[in-house]
Amino acid sequence: MPHMSAPVIEKLDGTEIKVTTVVVTDIFGKTPALEELANAICKNHIIVDPYDGQNKMFHTESDAYEYFSSNIGLENYSKHLINSLTKLDSSVNLVGFSVGAAAIWNLSGSLGPSHINKAICFYGSQIRNNRKVVPLFPVTLVFPKTEKHFSVSQLISELHTTQRTKIRQVPYFHGFMNKCSTNFDLQGYESELRTLAANAI
Repeated sequence: MPHMSAPVIEKLDGTEIKVTTVVVTDIFGKTPALEELANAICKNHIIVDPYDGQNKMFHTESDAYEYFSSNIGLENYSKHLINSLTKLDSSVNLVGFSVGAAAIWNLSGSLGPSHINKAICFYGSQIRNNRKVVPLFPVTLVFPKTEKHFSVSQLISELHTTQRTKIRQVPYFHGFMNKCSTNFDLQGYESELRTLAANAI
């Protein structure tokens, strides 16, 4: 995993801390489109993906899903993310997409706030299978307008009282931030990108 220079944040007491933005990919892994997105959010970032940086060049989402499910799985991806984070000596902001968002959610109840500042998780549909998590750091969940396999509004209703958790629902579909997805939405992509960049996450 490459170590890139991290931005330095000066705290009120005059001390300086390094902050690294870690972008956690979906089932497509590290693609040129994902690298473009990561660069637009923050020049100083690290990408964590399920395939150790290899561009798998999946032709369709179903191909990517089948490969990820058969060869990796969410549990292993979550462990890989934890291992990647423990190698960092800086504070961390997390941005995750789909299974990447679910991996962040899975570890959020066990990795303390001393290491992670905050996280934003886009369309982490697998979060529905781990609803009892109580994050130890601030997490923003961004859900799509609808999902095929469950009620988004019901999940939001169940999670809305979870501590340190903010929830937004947007009028786009699962995958709207990924140019490789059939659900990519340019308006939603640009809107969320502006929000991410403005928050220097």
